[in-house]
Formats: sequence, structure tokens, C-alpha cells
Amino acid sequence: MIWNDTMECMSRVELQKLQSIRLKKLVEHVYHNTPFYRRKMQEMGITPDDIQSIDDIVKLPFTTKQDLRDNYPFGLMAVPMSEIVRLHASSGTTGKPIVVGYTRRDLSVWYEGVARCLTAYGVTRNDIIQVSYGYGLFTGGLGAHGGVELIGGTVIPMSSGNTQKQIQLMHDFGANGLACTPSYALRLAEAIRESGLPIEDFKLRVGAFGAEPWTENMRKELEEKLRIKAYDIYGLTEISGPGVGGECECQDGTHLWEDHFYPEIVDPKTLEPVTPGAPGELVFTTLTKDGMPMLRYRTRDLTALNYEKCRCGRTAVRMDRILGRSDDMLIIRGVNVFPSQIESVILELPEFEPHYLIIVDRVNNIDTFQVQVELRPEYYSDEMNRMLAIKNKVAARMQSVLGIQPDIRIVEPRTLERSQGKAKHVIDNRKLV
Repeated sequence: MIWNDTMECMSRVELQKLQSIRLKKLVEHVYHNTPFYRRKMQEMGITPDDIQSIDDIVKLPFTTKQDLRDNYPFGLMAVPMSEIVRLHASSGTTGKPIVVGYTRRDLSVWYEGVARCLTAYGVTRNDIIQVSYGYGLFTGGLGAHGGVELIGGTVIPMSSGNTQKQIQLMHDFGANGLACTPSYALRLAEAIRESGLPIEDFKLRVGAFGAEPWTENMRKELEEKLRIKAYDIYGLTEISGPGVGGECECQDGTHLWEDHFYPEIVDPKTLEPVTPGAPGELVFTTLTKDGMPMLRYRTRDLTALNYEKCRCGRTAVRMDRILGRSDDMLIIRGVNVFPSQIESVILELPEFEPHYLIIVDRVNNIDTFQVQVELRPEYYSDEMNRMLAIKNKVAARMQSVLGIQPDIRIVEPRTLERSQGKAKHVIDNRKLV
């Protein structure tokens, strides 16, 4: 199913015409209303007249998360505060939060993006969706909520946490869909199993999972445990929260709604565009945002784009699964390691629960690299030889995938902390020295 045929299936020639019109209007808007961008453009010797088509986007300055922090809280707003009807902020744990303002039109664009995603997942006005993303300053809860209401579905606005109540109401209200982080979905699946309620008594059939990177193996885990079809929904606070893009029934990449959010892939070191189809850092320009537009915002997400028409009929570009973030990449003894690589190994081995913790430290000027993994109850044993065999199995697989040998620590079932929002998988003590 398609929510907006005109925009989701537009020919690339027509789409580029629309993007060009919108980019020119956007640049005029920020040049005259955002002193930060006017100053950046003047420093580069650029005026709005230099931007005549979408191809001219490479002339524009980049925006970084530090720019948002430097202009905290409202320095990047492009309209008077009297036009800002909602404020959201990032869930960052260090420094000042990233604050974003929305006009009424911005909210309607946001919910339109979520509605496109939900419709692609098969959600209709007849469905009941339990939103278990956090509500409040985090964009997840209210973003998913607005999209469900736009298509006419019924929202159960649970927010995150209170897991026992979550599964009780999911069961009693007959929720068809679940929207939350993939790590919390796993926690809910675990809680359902512990509750004794048969999974067959639940009506769940679809999940909209995002706000953190997740792997194909985690998808299989979620689909098996919850008896659902699990879909990726992508977004970020700085651009528009969830609904910047989402998968379709083909699950062959995440469609990005590029009539509103123009994507580029650049080399994270040189900032030059990469060859089409090659991986690099994802950059967004918000073509239709009024309250706090972004020019070439560096997401730090590492991925690639596929511009071929999808089998579903949509022409909207497809984004590969995010490998990780350029600022989340761990360099351990000179080797680049992404948490998603470790997760994929753990989830492909039947002995382990999908819960893990990476601890990196430095002892005598040498990096230490430990991975704690949690055994499933049926595999846990007091037999040392059996445990050693399992440890050697996962260690060999890690070495093969990562090119570096971690210190594997197998922990007892239900030892590692469960997440009610975004999961914390990495502790890098080197940064504390």
C-alpha cells in the first residue's frame, strides 16, 4: 500500500525539478532569516542567486551537531518563536542537548512522513498501534503517535517503561502494531514469555522499530519471538524525528522521503561526494522545513544509497542498513570495529540472547577489548568444557568478522541490563583517561 502515490512514485526527472524549486526557496529563507547560515554563506562567497538547481547543493555549507550546540537553544530558528508550536531535544548524555523547533507546517510534514512509513508496513485506519517509544523531548513517541493518528489508526500512547503494564494492555487492547526501539521490543518479547501468556493470544502483526542501529539477525529474532513482520523506521531529531524514511513490503532498503529530506553521501574525511552507490556518511538538507531548517546536516550515519526503482513501485531512493556512526566507530589496536558487527555475530549463534556489552580500556598503553555475552538458559551449564567450547566458538567467529580477538566473557542468563529505550552497548573507558 502507498500513502502518497504522487510523491512516493514520482519520476526522478520530476522529483529533481521539485527539489530544485524547494532548495532555492529554502536557501532564500535561511539566508534572510538565520544569521548563522547567512554568515556561513557570506564567508564562502555564496548568495541565494548561486543556487539555481538541486545540483548546486554542493556549493552550500555543511552543518554539524556542534553548530547546533553552539547556537543553543534557539539560535538556528528561522521564524519568530511565536510561530514555533513544539520544541524537541536530543537524548544526548553529554554537553547541551540539541534543540529543534517545529511550526504547525513542520509537524504536518513530519506526520506525513510517518504515515507513508506505516502505510508501507500495511497499517490502516482499522489498526491499533502501541507506541512504546519515549514521549516528551525525545521525538520517537510523539512522532509515531502523530503518524498513526494521521492515517486514522488507534494509538495506545504507552511511552517506554512499565513493562508489565505494556504487555497487559497490548494483550487486553488487542494491539496489532508496536512502535519502539528494537532493543526494547526484545525486552517486551522476553517479558511476554515470562508472563506465561501464550504469544498466540496477542494480535501483533507488525513492528515499526528505529532510533538505534539494528541488524538483519535482530530482525529475525524479533519476528520469531513476537510473531510479527519487523520494519525499520528511520529518523533523527535534527531533521524530523522518525519518518524521514522507512522500509516497504520488499524490505530491500529504507525509502527516504527525498521530496522533503534531500540525502547525499559524502566521504566523512574529505566531505566530497562519493561515487553513486558507494558507502559514506549520510547528509540531509530539509527542503520544506520552516522552523529550523538544516543545510547539509552531517548525520554521522554510515550507509549507501540505491536510486533504482523499487519492486514496490516507489521511486524514492533506498538507503542501505546503517553500518554504524562515524563517531561510534571504535578503533582498537588500529582496527576499525562497529558494535553492529559484534551484534550480528551474537545473533547468528543460537546459544546467545541478543544482549551484550562491549568494554574497551587501555592498560599499559595497550587497548583491552572485552565482549560480555549472555547465554540462553537452555545452554547454560556448570560443565567447564561445555562452556569453554561455546566461548571458543564465539571467539573464533568474532576474530573472523572483526579481524581482532576480543576477550569473551560469557555471563549467566538475565545478567546484563535490559533497555527501556535506546540500548547502551559500549563502555569506552579510554575516553575517561
